[in-house]
This record gives sequence, structure tokens and C-alpha cells, in this order.
Amino acid sequence: MPVPEEPDTQPPAPWWKHAVIYQIYPRSWADSTGDGDGDLRGIARRLPHLRTLGVDAVWLSPFYTSPQADNGYDVADHRDVDPRHGTLADFDLMLGTAHGLGLKVIIDLVPNHSSDEHPWFQEALAAGPGSRARRRYIFRDGRGPAGEEPPNDWLSIFGGPAWTRVTEADGSPGQWYLHLFLRKQPDFDWSNPEVADEFEDVIRFWLDRGVDGFRIDVAHGMIKAPGLPDYDVTAHYSDHTLRPGTPRPPMWDQPPVHDIHRRWRRITDGYGEPARILCAEAYVKPVGRAMEYVRPDELHQAFNFDILQAYWDAADLRSVIDSSIAAAEAVGAPVTWVLSNHDEVRHASRYGLPSGSGRLPNGVGPDDPQPDRPAGLRRARAATTLVLGLPGSVYLYQGEELGLPESTLMEHSARRDPTYERSGGRELGRDGCRVPMPWEKDAPSFGFGPTDATWLPQPPYYGEYAVDQQDGVEGSTLELYRELLRLRRELALGTGTSRAAEGFPADVLAYTVRPDREILVLANLGPRPVALPPHARVLVSSGPLTEAGEVPTDTAVWAVLGSSPSPGEEPAGR
Repeated sequence: MPVPEEPDTQPPAPWWKHAVIYQIYPRSWADSTGDGDGDLRGIARRLPHLRTLGVDAVWLSPFYTSPQADNGYDVADHRDVDPRHGTLADFDLMLGTAHGLGLKVIIDLVPNHSSDEHPWFQEALAAGPGSRARRRYIFRDGRGPAGEEPPNDWLSIFGGPAWTRVTEADGSPGQWYLHLFLRKQPDFDWSNPEVADEFEDVIRFWLDRGVDGFRIDVAHGMIKAPGLPDYDVTAHYSDHTLRPGTPRPPMWDQPPVHDIHRRWRRITDGYGEPARILCAEAYVKPVGRAMEYVRPDELHQAFNFDILQAYWDAADLRSVIDSSIAAAEAVGAPVTWVLSNHDEVRHASRYGLPSGSGRLPNGVGPDDPQPDRPAGLRRARAATTLVLGLPGSVYLYQGEELGLPESTLMEHSARRDPTYERSGGRELGRDGCRVPMPWEKDAPSFGFGPTDATWLPQPPYYGEYAVDQQDGVEGSTLELYRELLRLRRELALGTGTSRAAEGFPADVLAYTVRPDREILVLANLGPRPVALPPHARVLVSSGPLTEAGEVPTDTAVWAVLGSSPSPGEEPAGR
């Protein structure tokens, strides 16, 4: 039957509750100068791609002034653009271009730490113990008779101790400062009101410039437990959370952090409509505790990392989806789905890795088991079809609309992620998902820039995934994304509700979304094809159906449940 066209008597949902937001990693999206680094003018030139893709907004990873010890997350000036990415004028050009295309712009906010080259930290080094400048950061005297041991046993996310000792102005060994990440990323002391005031001013600086919101890096950080107690647990980049059998980490998810977010929410609310939003990067478990970050007076969104870190397994994914939706509904917030980002193995490769237990790898290298590329892409297309059909907001990562796989054969000498060096090579790090974007198969650097220069090497096979190889090609991953996003908008799937659909095998994920419109979202993770209900009409499929109209393994569909087709719909047997 046709999709019902019922009058909408409810006020429209705020844009951020159902938005599809596309993450741009500025260094790797488009280079306008040919120096091998992406930049803001390159981004502005390529933004029409996102207009035709059908997303609502873009999120830019850091472009601020930075020595690039951690690829921009070591910020030396929160109010300026790093010269490798351009100027503030280039930012304004990019922002105006995006708004002219109907795209909102969200930028990164990095409040847990700064670069050690930030003027505040340089002032702190010069000022000495007990000074106002040092109170902006977490400086402490060391343990031991001469203060020769770190103040506690905390470990850095990137490996090694989380403390570095400074040399005082008179040349003597001095205090230690905390850095939960690199030694070049000293943590701010958020118990100091001067730090809070500074970041409120930074937020207003960019809102006044016209940005539409912020993604908050390490949003569950900033506040440390009083007294900085010992915590003898080795951390992984994605393990900023409570784990079974361990005490709550004293450096993450401390209750007073919510007061910071409430203050920021009051600022963004003061800018009126359309809403300026705040999205949390918060590795917090269980999901109910993570949802505390999106209570009505706090942040608007929080990434759902449970689904990003799930294996291609029906029981695992069902548990994540069902618990996430329930937890979000309990606080009146949308789920914010994400399958890939700049910190994790791309899902087109992740789903091609052998199934196993434990956490997923932090990078895949030439000496590791290689992903099954066809299977990984098939599953990634199905996973994307599944999550884009569910209620809530969705974040896409640059290149996933091309089915771009991880760069898994990169020479170790080319790696730039500090994780690799700090871990002694045990963790390969995140370079494989940050390789520059392919736009044109036969152009220098596959169209990334006007020369062959790229800050990370592009594997030769990236050319076959280039935009110009998929644009207008029926069945390509790019055209699948375009169709999914068009239908998602037309059917208002992001604003609907969902319930589990009964009558399918346990290895099939099936949900009725927008029950008033009878849309079935189904993904088959089992070994055998699955029949759709009688008279179901397929709207879109992540891959070909069988001749009998059944859904093959590793395939997902959206279908209208009813007895007659709507214009543009196909019967399941085609």
C-alpha cells in the first residue's frame, strides 16, 4: 500500500534530533595548495559533494593553531586557524559556503588539555610553583624524598606515565604536570574558575562567528577526583570508562563534569533558534550512565560508541540497539549513531576482520590478518542501511559513503599517530582511517590536491573507490548512501519511533520504524536468505535480493508493509 501521507499535527522536531552529520578530518579531505595537507579552502571547494549526498551538517575535526603532536588535538590557540589549514578568513569563506548550501557547521572543542606551546602553559613554566599561571594546569610536587617520583600512578592513554617533570627557572628539577594524553598535551585544572571562564569565551567567539555547534573532545574528562588517587589500571584509547572489577577511574566521568556542560548549554540556548548544539565524545559505560550527558539541561547529543565497537553479530548489535534506544528515551534524547570516525578502524574493514572476543584492534598493519574486503564492504553497506533507518541522529565519517576501507598495508615508517611510537609499536594507531580522500581516479593524489603530495600515503587501490568512479553508477556505495539519505528525509525516519518486528530468525535484526507508516528496517546477519512478509514492497536494499525476492546474508532493506506498491517502490521479487 502507499506510504500514508498523514497531516503532521506535531511541531517539527529540532534539527539535531534527526540530523545526519558528516565528519571532515581537515588534514585529509581536500588540499587546495598542493602541500599534502588538507585545508579550509579545499573543504569549501568540495562542499557541494555533501549537498548532493544529502547530509544536514558537517563536523570539522580541529583546525586550530597547533604544533600537530596529536594531529591538531594539541591546541596552542583556540581562537585561530593553523597556517597549514589556512586563516580565519578562509574559515569564514568555508562557513559561508556551507551555509549557502544549506549545511550547518559543527567544530571541535578541545577543553581537557592544551598544547604545551599554548601561551598559558609557557607562562606556567616560567612563573614557577604556586603561581596563578600554574594553577590553570595540574601541577603537583612529586613523591619520594626529593620529589623524584610522579605524584600518582596514572598512565597516559598513549602509553607511559601521565606525568612529566619540569625543570624550574633556576635549573633544578621541579614539579610534575599531568597529561592524560601526550606530554605535549598538559591537562587544564577545571577546578580553577579562570579555566571555565576562558572556555566560555572561546565558545562565544565561534558562535558569534556563525558556527552551529561543537563536538566536545573528551567530554567526560576535565574533572579529576579530589586528591588524584592512584588508579593502577592500564588504559586503551577507547577505554575511558568503568570496567568490570575495577574502581571508577578517577580521571573520567566525575559527577561535577555535568556542571560544566550545563553552563555551556545555557550559553548555546541563549543564541536562540535554530539551536546551536553540543555533542559529547564520552566513552562511558553502561549506556544509561552515558545518557546522563544528554539530559534536558545538558548536551544535545552523545556519540553511541557501543555500536561503533560492536562486532558483526546479531545478538551483539541487537543488545546495543535496544539498550541504546531505551536509555535515550528515558532522558528524552535521541540516539546518536556512528559506525566510523577518525579514531577507529573503518567499518568497511572492521566488519571484514575475523570475529573474536575482546576489544577491536587499534589499527591494522601489513603483519596482521587482513580484512576480507568484499565481505567487509557488504556488511558495512548493510550496517549503514540499518542505522540510517533507525530513529535518532547519525554521524558519517568522510569516505564511508565510498565504502572506503582502512589503509592496512601502510609502512610503519609512514605512520604519524603518536600511539605507534609511544606504545613501542604494539599499537599501530589511527593513521589507517585518516588517509586522504580519493576524489578522481586519474588525478594526482586521486584528486585530493593538485600534486601527488599527501601527508599520509594513499594505497593504490583507493583510486577504484574515488568519487568520480561511483557518481551516477547504479549500485555503487555512493549512490546507495544518496538514496538512503533521500528516503530517510522523505519518510522522516529519524524522527520516528521503532519497535522490534516479530517472526524473524534470531540472526535477523528487524524493526518497524514509524509504525504509523509501516516501514520495516531489516538486516540479515544469518547464513541463509530471509523472506520478507507477504506484500512487502522494497524501498531500498544494501545489495541485490535473490530471484525469489529474499534478503541474502549480510544485506539490509527498507520495505513498506502492505498490499500494493507506491510510486517508485519495487516488489520484493525484483
